[in-house]
Amino acid sequence: MFRSGMTRSVVVSAALLGTTVVGTGNATANILVPHRAVYDLELKDSSERSGISSMYGRMVYEFNGSACDGYTVSFRFVTKVDTGEDVRLTDQQTTTFEDLKTGNFRFLTRSFTDEKLDKEVRGLAHDAKDGVTVDLTAPDKREVALAHSLFPTEHMLEVIDRAKRGDKIFESRIFDGSDSGDKTLVTTTLVGAQHKPKAGDEDADVGKAGVMAQKPFWPVTISYFNDEATGDAVPIYRMAFKLYENGITRDLTMDYGDFVLSGKLANLEMFKQGGEGTCK
Repeated sequence: MFRSGMTRSVVVSAALLGTTVVGTGNATANILVPHRAVYDLELKDSSERSGISSMYGRMVYEFNGSACDGYTVSFRFVTKVDTGEDVRLTDQQTTTFEDLKTGNFRFLTRSFTDEKLDKEVRGLAHDAKDGVTVDLTAPDKREVALAHSLFPTEHMLEVIDRAKRGDKIFESRIFDGSDSGDKTLVTTTLVGAQHKPKAGDEDADVGKAGVMAQKPFWPVTISYFNDEATGDAVPIYRMAFKLYENGITRDLTMDYGDFVLSGKLANLEMFKQGGEGTCK
């Protein structure tokens, strides 16, 4: 969970609540569990304009930390793309650290094609009085002032909190460091009724989903728009997934417009929950 959309799916799967937005304290933030999720990816649909005849790969998402110590996400998204004329290996590697107490978000993404570095985006974003300030160090060094936004784990927590309250549709502005790390995105989130897996739900068996196999989930769809979009704008990216109340996701559908990828949970490893206590 790959730039301009693919990187966002990483952050969503993890990776998404700002205490300033919904007044959430540590009790809510503590619900997120450290884990590693592995997803098998394959092409679900593509248009002729995409130039893609086949595509498959694997995504590995690792989430660690706590509300007191901050959250670290390591994500790798590797795909093999066949255009009918050549085959390319793409590799997106993202690492982020988010501190809910201080409002800081550090991000680094490296994009490779056929094992050659195409792009590196690195920076530090932090909540400021008038919005979000981003100090970029790569691809070039500069400072960017943006509108008030949620960082990825904040956004995930907001989605979970609103789902519990029964909110079916809502909008948020987020900053996740994707693309060139200098823009915010506006999201529209749709949340369905919570329910348990049905028979035949292939990535919900014990061998893949482990202790989460029969737990209830919410079907969630998040559409991402450019922050300057107006009216009946078309989303630049859309992601649908099944969300558990502890932040784990499965059964991903990543819609980039010209092509759609599915991500099925292949393996889930739960890590030991760190001690929370009272944040100082």
